[in-house]
Amino acid sequence: MKVGIVQQSIILPIEQNMLKIRENIASCASHGAQLVVLQELHNTPYFCQTEDTAMFDLAEPIPGPSTEFYSAVARDMGVVLVTSLFERRAAGLYHNTAVVFDADGSIAGMYRKMHIPDDPAYYEKFYFTPGDLGFEPIDTSVGRLGVMVCWDQWYPEAARLMALRGADILIYPTAIGWESTDSDEEKQRQHTAWETVQRGHAVANGIYVVAVNRVSYEPDPSGATGGIQFWGGSFVAGPQGELRFKASDTKEENAVVDIDIEHAEDVRRIWPFMRDRRIDCYSNINKRFIDD
Repeated sequence: MKVGIVQQSIILPIEQNMLKIRENIASCASHGAQLVVLQELHNTPYFCQTEDTAMFDLAEPIPGPSTEFYSAVARDMGVVLVTSLFERRAAGLYHNTAVVFDADGSIAGMYRKMHIPDDPAYYEKFYFTPGDLGFEPIDTSVGRLGVMVCWDQWYPEAARLMALRGADILIYPTAIGWESTDSDEEKQRQHTAWETVQRGHAVANGIYVVAVNRVSYEPDPSGATGGIQFWGGSFVAGPQGELRFKASDTKEENAVVDIDIEHAEDVRRIWPFMRDRRIDCYSNINKRFIDD
């Protein structure tokens, strides 16, 4: 399979940004991509830097205008497309939702972000209700996609559940970067940890991992912080954790990466972690903490 990734900065107005995204998807498709993955909340600047009720106006129903737009893009380009949208489910009820379109433009499925962070400059709990669709892969014409979103990528339980449900590949649209007050040493530790944990999911599950991050600086509209420098670094890891591709930390980049799903099965045969799991001993994993 040829997987296209779109790592880009955000421009305004939103309509112009969506046309930019369309051009980037077209670039990937012209280089043979069968699956194209976009970054988290790609339609707009990362509005979660502040708590502002006016930002809820950016949310849309699903289906809605954005799904209509990306459905046409997927159909016209003949690609399976992973998008990341701000969903208005009802008044006062909003989700951070990945919508996957098949190559015919139909909606193959959705995933609502399950783990919601609340950190300085990432005030997502203000905006997003935790997902309620579970960790269910989405069936498409190119395979079963284990789509999750950003903060989900830190949780091995989520990756494992997607793998146990038969996902062929784990996909993480992402918006992560450095807040300006962090030291250079701390920034490097964060970046290394982010990549390492996801490569660990690839190894532990014998599966490909695709993480697509946004890039460039976005100011804090409130001026309370120095804004976020999104660190790019989008990557594709193979089933032994090997880097198949890594994007720039500072520049926009489209890329098409070859992955081999059959190779993942070969790896599972020589590293049979699924076979050797002690499922009879893991019951405590569903506890918040083991006190005794």
